[in-house]
Amino acid sequence: MASSSLLKDVVHRPGLTKTQVLLVCLDEGRGSPKAVKKIRELAVKAGVRRASKWNISQLLDAAKGLCRRTDLGWELTDTGSAHVRSIRAGTKAPRVVSVATSLRSELGKLRDPNVREFVEEAMACLEAGLFRASVVFSWVGAIALLHAHVVANSLAAFNKEALRRNPKWKQAKTTDDLGMMKESGFLDVLQSISVIGKNVKQELQNCLKLRNGCGHPSSLKLGENRVAGHIEVLILNIYSRFNI
Repeated sequence: MASSSLLKDVVHRPGLTKTQVLLVCLDEGRGSPKAVKKIRELAVKAGVRRASKWNISQLLDAAKGLCRRTDLGWELTDTGSAHVRSIRAGTKAPRVVSVATSLRSELGKLRDPNVREFVEEAMACLEAGLFRASVVFSWVGAIALLHAHVVANSLAAFNKEALRRNPKWKQAKTTDDLGMMKESGFLDVLQSISVIGKNVKQELQNCLKLRNGCGHPSSLKLGENRVAGHIEVLILNIYSRFNI
């Protein structure tokens, strides 16, 4: 919980996004639910005068996993509370803030609800400092997006190349069918049919290795910049390029 005496200091920290300012305001007063009018009032009184012109409902609605609208107003989720704690502690690296902002921007463009759900989970985990989970969810979301792209645009070419590589390959018709192929092999086929290039495949292979390291019991330790780099690769090469 952020006390009133500290609210001004927190919301004026460099690098905070509009959404983060609003989340900090939501945490004021023991995190009780707040109407948009109250949130705006807190922000403006704390010196964020530009908040008087923000579309607060739209900003908070886009912050999936961090807050929710109830009959009594907006309130933080547990993940949102953890995120605000990290903001107040000043522990979040600027690169993480930048990547999280970019990922939220791409979220608004995604039409597939399954992909959106994975991306929302990845964002919430990144901002809460749950780095291993963020790596896994961001990768699964990217692969889901590629599966959807193939089904919509390149299914015949994909099946032809997959069958050439493996005579036992069963013709895929759905994204679930594509999920039967190992992800490393899936990337190989995508390069062969020119959905992705050689260099992109190499970067994605590195992401896959990190995902495997995070998805299984291991002694692997990760810092926020390493995770931010992983997600940045996925944003630039998958989320911003393929939108199904």
